[in-house]
Amino acid sequence: MKNKIICIAIESTAHTFGAAIVTSEGKILSDVRDMYKSDTHGIIPHECAVHHRDVKDKVIKSALEAAKANKIDLVSFSAAPGLPPCLRVGKDVALELGKEYKIPVIGVNHSIAHLTSGLLHTKAKDPIYLYLSGANTQIIAAIDKRFRIFGEGIDVALGNALDKFGRDIGLGFPAGPKVEELAKKGSYVELPYTVKGMDIALSGMVTKAAHLFKKGVSKEDLCYSFQETAFAMVTEITERAMAHTRKKEVLLIGGVAANKRLCQMLNIMCDERGASFYSVPLKYAGDNASMIGWQGILEHKAGRKDANPDIRPYERTDHVEIIW
Repeated sequence: MKNKIICIAIESTAHTFGAAIVTSEGKILSDVRDMYKSDTHGIIPHECAVHHRDVKDKVIKSALEAAKANKIDLVSFSAAPGLPPCLRVGKDVALELGKEYKIPVIGVNHSIAHLTSGLLHTKAKDPIYLYLSGANTQIIAAIDKRFRIFGEGIDVALGNALDKFGRDIGLGFPAGPKVEELAKKGSYVELPYTVKGMDIALSGMVTKAAHLFKKGVSKEDLCYSFQETAFAMVTEITERAMAHTRKKEVLLIGGVAANKRLCQMLNIMCDERGASFYSVPLKYAGDNASMIGWQGILEHKAGRKDANPDIRPYERTDHVEIIW
């Protein structure tokens, strides 16, 4: 490929520190990650930043060795949105790499990178994006050079709700995979189903589930009911966005995309509408640096130059103009 670009990418928005080497052909030459975990609590930002500093050199070295790339042309890092202490670790590393290799450094939006990498990894062309992660619950479509948000979580994101619920019943962090496993053995108990127009609220369900657990309802029944209720809510507003935009594809992205029951429910909904359902492959569903590299390449090829790379912790998905 003429003018092939090879990018080293750094991800550090929250619990994961990652490094990857990606090409402008869409090939992922390496993708290495190390994740902050806890048996007793969720993410404590300054502790997470210490974790990232402790593992950064090892992760980057492993990514470079695995890729066997003979040159690096670009550094891309997750500049937004995220936990400021964690983002700063990634920015500092990226600037060091840029100085070492004497190449451009570009800071990209982590959420946007989830969207564009979803297109890279699937056959979706112009979908309704269902973006579900620790900090994000959004129904999105690309319209008029912006990613428009049609609905979102108005109190707590689905991933964080699962983690908070998991901590309340003693599952540790991250709780999502454990909730999914226990749900297979559970039965339904009623939890609050809160859809407000195109938005959803989950904090009431977290509180109710914790109350029922103290009353003796089993972990298995609560996990099953939490999943069924929350996933039905996001499926409802996703279908409504499809009806409004007349789009015929749904693309599930973000860490919660790893949940098989959620995929099953969305696939049933799409089948009933004669639409296509896509989910990012499990390996790339959660936070990873390869998506940061791909987004950096897209923006670099479109002519963007980041003269003073810095973090943008509160930048939303719909703040970014689509220039690529």
